[in-house]
Amino acid sequence: MKFTTQVIAALFATAAISSAAHAAALDQFKSFVAGTKSAKGEFTQQQLTKSKSGKVAPVSSGSFVFARPGKFIWTYQKPYQQLLQADGDTLYIYDKDLNQVSTRKLGNALGSSPAAILFGSNDLEKNFTLSEAGERDGAEWLTAVPKTKDTTFEQIGIGLKGGVPVAMELKDQFGQVSLLKFTSFQRNPALGAQQFKFEVPKGADVVSQ
Repeated sequence: MKFTTQVIAALFATAAISSAAHAAALDQFKSFVAGTKSAKGEFTQQQLTKSKSGKVAPVSSGSFVFARPGKFIWTYQKPYQQLLQADGDTLYIYDKDLNQVSTRKLGNALGSSPAAILFGSNDLEKNFTLSEAGERDGAEWLTAVPKTKDTTFEQIGIGLKGGVPVAMELKDQFGQVSLLKFTSFQRNPALGAQQFKFEVPKGADVVSQ
C-alpha cells in the first residue's frame, strides 16, 4: 500500500516564553484559529518510525489550500500524485495512477482527526485537550489529545512560529509517528468561489465509500 494512502486513511481518523515574538504555543494557536479563515502553502510529510520490515517510507511533498470549516485541497505531488479534496460536504480522493476517485461523506469525520487542526471548526477544544509542550527546533509546541477514543491517533503535536503552524507530529495508537512540515504558509489568501468544487477527471472510475 502506498504511504500516502496509509496516511489518507489515518488522517480521517511546559513553560511559556513571555516575549511577544515568541508567544506560548497555546496563545499562538488560539490566535491562529480565531483569525484564519483560509490558508495555502506547501508541505513535506515523513514517517519517522520504521515499518515492521525495517524500511523507512519516502518523503512525500505537495501543496495545500483550505477554507475553514471543511473545505480543502491537499495535493501530493511526490513521490506519487494523489489528491484529497473536500467541498464541505463530500471528501474526494483521486489516485492518478489508478485513475480512480473515492468519495465519502465528510460528516463529522474531521471531529477528532489531525485534519481538524487545520480544516475544522473553531471549537477545537470541544474535541481535543490542548496543553503546552515547550520549545523545540525553533518553534513553540502544544499537544492535542483527542477526547474521543474512536480515533486512529492518540496524540498530535503542533509546532508554531510567527503565529502559524510550521509542523505537526502525528502519533498513532501503534506508536508510529509521522511528521508534517509546512512552508510558504499564507493566511487568508483570496480564493475563487468555485475553488473547492471537484471535477471528476475524464474517464475516472468513481467509488463511494
